[in-house]
Amino acid sequence: MIEQLIWLLNITRSQVIARRYFIVNGFDGALTILGLLVGFYVSDEVRLPVVLNACLGVAIALGVSGVSSAYISEAAEKQQELRELEQAMVTDLGKSAYGQAARLLPMFIAFVNGITPLAISLVILLPLWLAPSVKPFGTLPLESAFGTALIIIFFLGVYLGQVSQTFWLWSGLRTLLIAAATTALIFISSPG
Repeated sequence: MIEQLIWLLNITRSQVIARRYFIVNGFDGALTILGLLVGFYVSDEVRLPVVLNACLGVAIALGVSGVSSAYISEAAEKQQELRELEQAMVTDLGKSAYGQAARLLPMFIAFVNGITPLAISLVILLPLWLAPSVKPFGTLPLESAFGTALIIIFFLGVYLGQVSQTFWLWSGLRTLLIAAATTALIFISSPG
């Protein structure tokens, strides 16, 4: 099944779409959770379970939104591509590799689009989950989660640098600059 999926991705060149969704929604997930963490940080005495539940709710919503929006749009695009190809070839391609791709690839792309922000968000939230068990060591859960978000955002930038074949450090620093600007905007706009 995996070999067939890779083959379908290659013949339709949909791996580029999946990669784009991975990067875009990974960045969205990391930046959204970072924004929530900073928002909670500047708030007065917010309890850890409240932070964790709110962030988890947003992470799940990002995942569901990613799956549903990508499936709806990609299924429509793949069906349109298939119809145009059928009209050009004056034949039914429903049982062909392209017909199979039009049915399977939207599900795969939707999975990538949804699982990426959810998974990245859950990794960022790990310090919050682990906080009760490592409390004797004096860790700061919000700050640790904040740091985890920045590391992930930096590595997403590094990956973008590899994709665009640009200097990896500059690309990573550019994404960190976006995270820093977001953080600054939240601090500036907080009423406290």
